[in-house]
Amino acid sequence: MKPISIKAVLPVCVKARAVAAVIGAAGFAAGPAGAQEPLTIFGAEAEIAGSASTEFRFFPENPQFADQDDRRVEPSIAAEPEFRLYWERERLTFIPFFRYDPADHEGRTHGDIRELSLYVERDDWDVTAGLGKVFWGVAESRHLVDIINQTDLVENSDEEDKLGQPMVNLNLLRDWGTLGVFVLPGFRERTFPGDEARLRGPLHIDTDRPIYESSAEDNHVDAALRYKHVIGDFDLGLSYFHGTSREPELVQSVSSDGRIVLRPRYEIIDQVGLDVQATMDAWLWKLEAIHRSGHGDPFAAAVGGFEYTLFGVADSAADLGLLAEYHYDGRGEDAPATIFDRDIFLGARLALNDEDATEFLGGVIVDQREGEVLALLEAERRITERWFAELEARFFLNADRSIAAVQDDGHVLLRLSRYF
Repeated sequence: MKPISIKAVLPVCVKARAVAAVIGAAGFAAGPAGAQEPLTIFGAEAEIAGSASTEFRFFPENPQFADQDDRRVEPSIAAEPEFRLYWERERLTFIPFFRYDPADHEGRTHGDIRELSLYVERDDWDVTAGLGKVFWGVAESRHLVDIINQTDLVENSDEEDKLGQPMVNLNLLRDWGTLGVFVLPGFRERTFPGDEARLRGPLHIDTDRPIYESSAEDNHVDAALRYKHVIGDFDLGLSYFHGTSREPELVQSVSSDGRIVLRPRYEIIDQVGLDVQATMDAWLWKLEAIHRSGHGDPFAAAVGGFEYTLFGVADSAADLGLLAEYHYDGRGEDAPATIFDRDIFLGARLALNDEDATEFLGGVIVDQREGEVLALLEAERRITERWFAELEARFFLNADRSIAAVQDDGHVLLRLSRYF
């Protein structure tokens, strides 16, 4: 649900001669002493980058459920190093991730390989094989067509963080557009907060006993196609996906000790997607729409709207973007639940365009029928060349049916990151 935050800090490549000296005996090479040559490994230029961060989540309200951790300040630490080897037209990427959160040992304390892939580029095609991340979509408040990677829900409730997906992706680059073919051998289950965590529902989610429609379970081989092209002012994307749904339906069941629990059920679906962005002077018009079958009756869903930018606000270097989007979702009761059925998103983005890359983003998502409101605020700023600060706030107002379980879990998050 969180609008995309455009990071202004790019990872800084580390080219340390001391590291080169250590690994030189192992058959690797570096530039001569005193020369500012990049580190080379097996004939490839090596890049070591990434970030480490500490995060504090502040919860003003007490938790709703007795077994939740009741601390008001929840610290955690995370690391996401990035290792790359560059040949002339090939690239090997390895990006692991780990977070430690003492308030959620079952869920948010976790690790993952975000990417471990080999990329090969030629004049009219490229291919990526391994664990990878792919993003589709243009909308600000919800990404309907983005279906390749599974959501890492314990990282953040905004559903922006994704798990690495096993894939082979071949892209054919032509004058009439780019056609991407995806073979996805292996399924990643969605992560959920543990019983002690904030931002969880009233019942335990039994991730040890998922239910699959396919007899192959998490070994089902999914497939996808995507066509993208730029036609005048329009960026167009068309996609098709067949495979295991990334959205599980939570089915009530009984555990071995007699508790009422929820088991994730993953069904086989077919989804056709469309995403369009039109750039017209200061206007950005955006649309994402899907048609999906496999969750009971087939249904359609869409999110569309605009961003209008006021450049040089009050004769300054700052730009102010005004955002508005409307959500429609026609899914039935047999489909996974969603809060985006008849919602309106209104927001604003202020970019100061200063040397510290200061940005603010605020908005509300309002349910037209229930009157529920999700209020969002984000701010980010470079502190030094390598240190970056981010602030997020998310509060649930007038909570009723769909978000009542987390109505007391409104929070402010402060993240301090060091890029290297």
